[in-house]
Amino acid sequence: MSTSATFTILLGGPLTATPRLLAQVAGARCIAADGGMVHSRALGLEPELWVGDFDSTPAHLEADYRHIPRQAHPADKARTDGEIAIEAALTRGAGSLVLAGGLGGETGHALGHLALLLALAGRGIRAFATSGLEEAYPLTGGTALAPRLTPGARLSIIAFSTLSGLNISGVRWPLTNSHIASGSTRTLSNVVTGDAQISLTAGSAILVASP
Repeated sequence: MSTSATFTILLGGPLTATPRLLAQVAGARCIAADGGMVHSRALGLEPELWVGDFDSTPAHLEADYRHIPRQAHPADKARTDGEIAIEAALTRGAGSLVLAGGLGGETGHALGHLALLLALAGRGIRAFATSGLEEAYPLTGGTALAPRLTPGARLSIIAFSTLSGLNISGVRWPLTNSHIASGSTRTLSNVVTGDAQISLTAGSAILVASP
């Protein structure tokens, strides 16, 4: 199956429908994960599938979206509703993913979504998570990012492993071929001054930006 479509995955975290986010999801196909359906109307998206155990879905959502095809799963399962929705999108030909509502809210789920971003990057799938006010992108060895941030935006690199060959330009505190220890706070709260560019030779990290 061709993998070229962009899918928005509706997750249950907080979401602000900013103009930037609306532009990012415009024209995307969509799958909702359980209570993430609440974001459908704000983003102007009509999901083609609704998955989950529906334990966090308010009755009014069930009534409003009863026409959406559902894929029900037991509450006692080995994956989150979000991961199930992601795999459904990949099965349907997703080449890139927007995890809308994937940041904020319950800490365990938010961190799990960051781990999913890194796992997807390892499979060659482009993806990022967003709350509308913050965005998170995976950064792995041999890759580069140009997140199109406006001057004044905040930018942090969170090292999930030791990083080698980290380069950051277009920011107040640039780095060139830097070594960053896992868990270091050295790369937090940078400020964008121009065309931000980030690249990494080896390691795994998450770029978090407040555009």
